[in-house]
Amino acid sequence: MNEFFKSKKFKILLGIAAVLFGFMLYTAMNAGFGNILSNSLGSVVSPLQKLSMQIASSANGFFEKIIYADKISEENETLREELRSMREKMVDYETYKAENEQYRQFLDLKKDNPDFVFETGMVIGRDPTDYFYSFTIDKGSVNGIELYDPVITPDGLVGRISEVSYTDSKVITLLNPGIDVGAFNDRTRDTGIISGELNLSKNGKCKMSYISRDSSASSGDIITTSGIGGVFPKGLIIGTISDIKTEAHGISLYAEIMPSANIAKVRDVFVITSFKGQNGTQPTPGDSASSTASSSSAATK
Repeated sequence: MNEFFKSKKFKILLGIAAVLFGFMLYTAMNAGFGNILSNSLGSVVSPLQKLSMQIASSANGFFEKIIYADKISEENETLREELRSMREKMVDYETYKAENEQYRQFLDLKKDNPDFVFETGMVIGRDPTDYFYSFTIDKGSVNGIELYDPVITPDGLVGRISEVSYTDSKVITLLNPGIDVGAFNDRTRDTGIISGELNLSKNGKCKMSYISRDSSASSGDIITTSGIGGVFPKGLIIGTISDIKTEAHGISLYAEIMPSANIAKVRDVFVITSFKGQNGTQPTPGDSASSTASSSSAATK
């Protein structure tokens, strides 16, 4: 052992140790011993601190979710309630808008027809299998609706009441073969009967029968109600002639009529519950035809 301390290797190691000690002493004098120790410990502790912070952050987020879960649920419910309220307001807005438009139309109709008593109605049901576009409205006998009351829109005649219950009513349209309306050509003064026909209804048209063979009626003529029979008031617009043809028996002509009202898509209507000259009963097809034929004959003479 004494030989090692006396050896050259020991002297070299002792020299290296002296140099390192001198370097450390120099550093301590300039930067401070605390910094050396701090840097040494920092290299070991820093990774542990980072790991600890990550664990603490994750745990904190987890507990925050638990703590604020009720608050978040309440906020979501509040947002859902606000959304429901906004939807209800939109529905109310559309309803008020439709009612205002209907009221404006009512005033215009009332101005032109002061003797009419109206009841507004909204279409609440349609039969998709009905070729003649019959529909149900939300007014019935409790609202003063009666059988055979005329049904119109601001554009023209739609049809009449065919069934009445306490709170709703069914309407058959001009396209239905079961309806008969006394008709008048404003230009030629020809009269006739409006009724539905299956083949014409497919194109949204109805038929005006019993037109005199020597009539000068032509496409584009406006057809209105004649008032014969007292079921429909005089002067309601029915539609325009789209074509004139001769009946199969050759005795008279008939016209294909395109109704002015959009019967297939009507949504709001007016029911005329009373008017000057109202009869209150529906004439049979034979009676209507006879009355019209008599009027045509009288006009010819």
